[in-house]
Amino acid sequence: MVLIDGKAVAEQVKKEISEEVNAIVASGGKRPHLAAILVGHDGGSETYVANKVKACEACGFKSTLIRYEQDVTEEELLAKVVELNNDDDVDGFIVQLPLPGHISEQKVIETIDYRKDVDGFHPINVGRMSIGLPCYVSATPNGILELLKRYDIETRGKKCVVLGRSNIVGKPMAMLMMQKACPGDATVTVCHSRSNNLVEECREADIVIAALGQPEFVTAGMVKEGVVVIDVGTTRVPDATRKSGFRLTGDVKFDEVAPKSSFITPVPGGVGPMTIVSLMKNTLLAGKKAIYG
Repeated sequence: MVLIDGKAVAEQVKKEISEEVNAIVASGGKRPHLAAILVGHDGGSETYVANKVKACEACGFKSTLIRYEQDVTEEELLAKVVELNNDDDVDGFIVQLPLPGHISEQKVIETIDYRKDVDGFHPINVGRMSIGLPCYVSATPNGILELLKRYDIETRGKKCVVLGRSNIVGKPMAMLMMQKACPGDATVTVCHSRSNNLVEECREADIVIAALGQPEFVTAGMVKEGVVVIDVGTTRVPDATRKSGFRLTGDVKFDEVAPKSSFITPVPGGVGPMTIVSLMKNTLLAGKKAIYG
C-alpha cells in the first residue's frame, strides 16, 4: 500500500510555481495577484482562507483579503465582485463558500468574470471543461488529477466510481476522469444517495473517489483488493482528546480500507493541500493570461 502524500506534492508544486513567478518578475512581468472575499466567521472558511493567503506568500503572489460580516447585503457583495472584475491589478479572485442564506451563491458565481474565476465555478468554465476546452478547472478535482499524475497511477480503461454528485467535486471529477487525457480515459460511474446498488458498484471499481461528506462511509467490505482510493471528505468530528475539540475525518474508514488499497490518500494531508495548490496554479495561469488572453 502506497500512501499518497498530498502535502509533499503540494510543497513541490508551490516551489515550481514560485520559481516561475520569480522568472516572470525578473523579466519585467507582473506579479500574479489573487483576491479573496470572506463573509462571516465560519471556522472552516477562516482556515481555508488563511491557508490560501499563506500559499500565496509561498508562491510569490500578491494577495488581498476582503472581509464582510454575516449581515452584508447581496447587493453590496455583488458590487464588490463587479469592482474586482474591473480591477486590472487583480488577476483572479474567489468568493469563499458557503455564503449566508440570504445571498444567492449562484448569482454571485455568475457575476464573477469567468476570466478571473480561478475557482472554476462559473458556468462558462464548467461548460468548457465538460467538452475538453482550456479553462480554469475547479480546484479539488484538478488537485486529484495532479496526484494521480505524480504517482503514475494508471487510469486508462479503469473502472472509476465517484461517490457524490456535487457541482464542486463529484460532477467535474466524473467528467475529467472520462476525458480523452492522461489521467482520464476511465469508465466512470457516479453514485449518490439515491443509488440502489452503490456497494456493488464500489466493489467492482479500480478507483474509488469518495466525495460524499459522510465520515467513514466507505468500509473494507465495499472495495476490492488493489483498489486506488481518493478520499475527498473532510468532516469535523467531535474529539475530546484533541486540543481543538475535533478531528478531521474522511469519507473512508482508513484503518480498514488502507490494507486492501494499492494507493490511498490520508485525511488530513491528502487531497486538502492539493486543492489550495490547484487554486495557485489557476492564479498563475490567470496572471499569465494563459487561457483567456
